[in-house]
Amino acid sequence: MKQHKTSKRFATLRRVLTLLQGSKKWLILSLLLSLVTVTLTLYVPILVGDAIDSMADAGIVDFPSIFRILLLIGISVGITALSQWLMSIFGNKITYAAVAHIRSDAIRKIEVLPVSYLDSHASGELLSRVIADADTVADGLLLGFTQFFTGIMTIFGTLLFMLTVNVWITLVVVVMTPISLFAAKFIASKTYHLFRQQADTRAEQTAYLNEIIHNQRVVQAFGQEENVLSKFDEMNGRLLDCSLKATFFSSLTNPTTRFVNAMVYAAVGLTGAFAAVSGRISVGGLSCFLSYANQYTKPFNEISGVVTELQNALACADRIFNLLEEAERPSDAHDAKVLSQANGNVDFQDVSFSYVPERPLISHCNLHIAQGQRVAIVGPTGCGKTTLMNLLMRFYDVTDGSISVDETDIRAMTRDSLRENFGMVLQDTWLSGTSIRENIRMGNPDATDEDVISAAKAAHAHSFIRRLPQGYDTVISDKTGGLSQGQRQLLCIARLMLALPPMLILDEATSSIDTRTEQKIQSAFQTMMQGRTSFIVAHRLSTIQEADLILVMRDGNIIEQGNHDSLLAKNGFYAELYHSQFIP
Repeated sequence: MKQHKTSKRFATLRRVLTLLQGSKKWLILSLLLSLVTVTLTLYVPILVGDAIDSMADAGIVDFPSIFRILLLIGISVGITALSQWLMSIFGNKITYAAVAHIRSDAIRKIEVLPVSYLDSHASGELLSRVIADADTVADGLLLGFTQFFTGIMTIFGTLLFMLTVNVWITLVVVVMTPISLFAAKFIASKTYHLFRQQADTRAEQTAYLNEIIHNQRVVQAFGQEENVLSKFDEMNGRLLDCSLKATFFSSLTNPTTRFVNAMVYAAVGLTGAFAAVSGRISVGGLSCFLSYANQYTKPFNEISGVVTELQNALACADRIFNLLEEAERPSDAHDAKVLSQANGNVDFQDVSFSYVPERPLISHCNLHIAQGQRVAIVGPTGCGKTTLMNLLMRFYDVTDGSISVDETDIRAMTRDSLRENFGMVLQDTWLSGTSIRENIRMGNPDATDEDVISAAKAAHAHSFIRRLPQGYDTVISDKTGGLSQGQRQLLCIARLMLALPPMLILDEATSSIDTRTEQKIQSAFQTMMQGRTSFIVAHRLSTIQEADLILVMRDGNIIEQGNHDSLLAKNGFYAELYHSQFIP
């Protein structure tokens, strides 16, 4: 199990590194600048040592040499500062380009995930992966570029410079190096799973918080504040616990490596002092060596910190990659047909479907709907009305049987062309964060302003739009903007009236609209539905009495069908529903 986790961690790291392939130019420049920075940083102690040796003898100070050395030190420090500044810029370019790529891939993935996946995962959890986890990956990568590569080069460069000064003292440093490596490995092994647990818990909390904020009125209406706080506190406690553990192990990095650094520095100072007394190294050389010993051990401290951050970044990257690896909805067949302009003949042939295999919902449904028919679907909550529409639009595919439009199986045509032939108005409205004009025009991007206004008038939305601060240019969103649920639904109806596709789906399309306005809209609907195959899902039976065909569903089955009068004459389940609404 441990080996599997380690191999998965390396696989995640390799996948993160592949994201950098698009920034090879900046990566190479960063490595070259890192090499320049390390070389000049290590060259300065030699210059300092030479300056000390130029004034080491009593009464003898070589001022020309000292001034020359100070000039070289100034030039080296200036070039080093410029290189580090450019490295920071290039590192930002590499990191944020990679994270932008991750987020783009995640959004593209969400666009092609099956609706079943989106229905079974909280939106806040997906939001946490795309935003918060990607930010954590960015922080880890940024530290990696700014410290990891420079630290590695510093370690090897320092060893080479120390070898040129004194081999034996260098061996003392090398012998003590594994202590830092063991400390870093121990910390890394403890932090990965803790940071993964932290990311998972944070995502759970984000999803719950998103849910509560969007439904705060319901929480307050039912007095659930204490229960909400209690559940949030439980999540917060778990997040606190795993965060403290992760922070505890990651915080061991600094004191542990500093302790090792102090041991190395002391060992170099002691052995160097003996070497200086015996004449094997000059005072300037000893000063140079002590500086190198400090520079050699410092990267271990930084790299250990980087490793800790990388563990956090890899844990978050793993969550994002898990999303990217989810199975996509089946692609359109390579020979899929394009449904250009449907006539509107629809056939359900022995259709069966279930969201969960062990709980069948629709069984052996057979249905023929002719072009231009107005079909109403009624029944108790959970009987499968909306499910039929989901199957018709291919948000879900049938388990058995087939659905055909104009005698062609909808699975044999492209999803886009199928959906372009349907217009939908749902009980749950959706408006984008653009102007009212653009929201209505979504149904027909080529429509003129006059067409938009005509559609709004037909939907009885024009009057309230005119009263808004900027009229049709007022920017709104799905949850803000001061619009009521009924007004948002009117805008969705206007969107449909502007598009006018050959087939319509009205799923509780007027559920949030007052009775008087609903009567006017129903009149507009009747005109709009002329010659168009229309599916009307309704609970209020007064809105579907003019339908050509009424399908009565219960427990996933169509138990009655006919027009309003014939179904009342049967005195069956439809009559029972009708009388329950209109006869006290």
